[in-house]
Amino acid sequence: MFVDKAKVFVKGGDGGNGIVSYRRELYVPNGGPAGGDGGRGGDVIFVVDEGLRTLMDFRYQRHFKGERGERGKVKGMHGAGAEDMYVRIPPGTIIIDEDTQEVIADMTRNGQKVVVAKGGRGGRGNMRFATAKNPAPDFAENGEEGQERWITMELKVMADVGLVGFPSVGKSTLLSVVSGAKPKIGAYHFTTLTPNLGVVDVGDGRSFVMADLPGLIEGAHEGIGLGHEFLRHVERTRVILHVIDMSGSEGRDPFEDWIKINEELKLYNPILAERPQIIVANKMDMPDAEAQLELFKEQLKEFGGEIEYDIMPASSLTKQGVQELLYKAADVLATVPEAPLIEEVKEVAERKVYTMEKKEDDTFTVRRENDWFVVESPAVERMMKRINLNTYDAVMRFARTLRKMGVDEALRKIGAKDGDLVHIGEFSFEFFEGTDYFYE
Repeated sequence: MFVDKAKVFVKGGDGGNGIVSYRRELYVPNGGPAGGDGGRGGDVIFVVDEGLRTLMDFRYQRHFKGERGERGKVKGMHGAGAEDMYVRIPPGTIIIDEDTQEVIADMTRNGQKVVVAKGGRGGRGNMRFATAKNPAPDFAENGEEGQERWITMELKVMADVGLVGFPSVGKSTLLSVVSGAKPKIGAYHFTTLTPNLGVVDVGDGRSFVMADLPGLIEGAHEGIGLGHEFLRHVERTRVILHVIDMSGSEGRDPFEDWIKINEELKLYNPILAERPQIIVANKMDMPDAEAQLELFKEQLKEFGGEIEYDIMPASSLTKQGVQELLYKAADVLATVPEAPLIEEVKEVAERKVYTMEKKEDDTFTVRRENDWFVVESPAVERMMKRINLNTYDAVMRFARTLRKMGVDEALRKIGAKDGDLVHIGEFSFEFFEGTDYFYE
């Protein structure tokens, strides 16, 4: 089964906790603190594997969580960092943050890697907090939580040549004739519901990958008939083979079909209108096909003026003109740069750098609610998660940090007095002007 879209949850591993420990060797009086730091949590990393062609695996596993770092050890030894988790994805996958809809990365090259969820830093042991005033601190930090997010992955097949056209014009039959691919073929519309890939051997030492893309209809750029699901894959192709039923076997006008499909491509993304295109006049073995082709050429000349279009008559059934078509496609491919990307996605993917190693935001807000006061600050709440507030030393350090940030002064300005309750996250404290907070 071909799957080209998936939504998964990723979480970096939590950092290991630092520990409280003291040196107790014989003949070492007042050994001091010796609690080591915790190890970092493992990152979740997506890596491109050119052997994959679908997001099928993500239908069965939707959660990826990095390992937690090891807790600190005695005698000042650090805990080991966790191994990173590597998740294989197919080339052509775009990774999007579900909440912000920002493009995290555009994965196109084999072996390309991107960190989608950073592991948390390890907590510091008590030896890190020793000072002249407090040479034996009785507290340590907890490990930082790993980054977590929901992400959406969209796969756009990586093919050199893409077959586009209305349903039942012979795209699947053509792919089956020129490659070893075995797409489903039937005498009804939308036989092909997912892209099929095949490797084409031109016969003169050249080869390329061809994709049979599901049939398009009018309004596809607006999502009609699964249009967005189909058009997504056209963006990756280097050359477009526009297959047309030149016999008009279903009462269709070949020239109108050509106009409509090109309009859908242009409306979906204007860059597709600039992609090299070869017109494949298919079903030339059918009656009236020759007359229709001559009429098509006249209409095309009037429409394009001085623009010259490559028209290749062919028949997938009798293989008439198929070899000439392959030579032409290979010649055009030789003039097109490798792996063209949609410009907007390429720019975002190249300039964005995702990391959690950034400066803490020390901003905060204070407000009064009835008889108590509320302090809101993401930085303070993150700090509270890392500090074990069950010890007096830890509470005093936390209070000093708030004072340096200016929280005390801000609370006094809005009327906080001795004994008033101050709420920060899930904790409550008593405020004493000019001294410290005390955990309640």
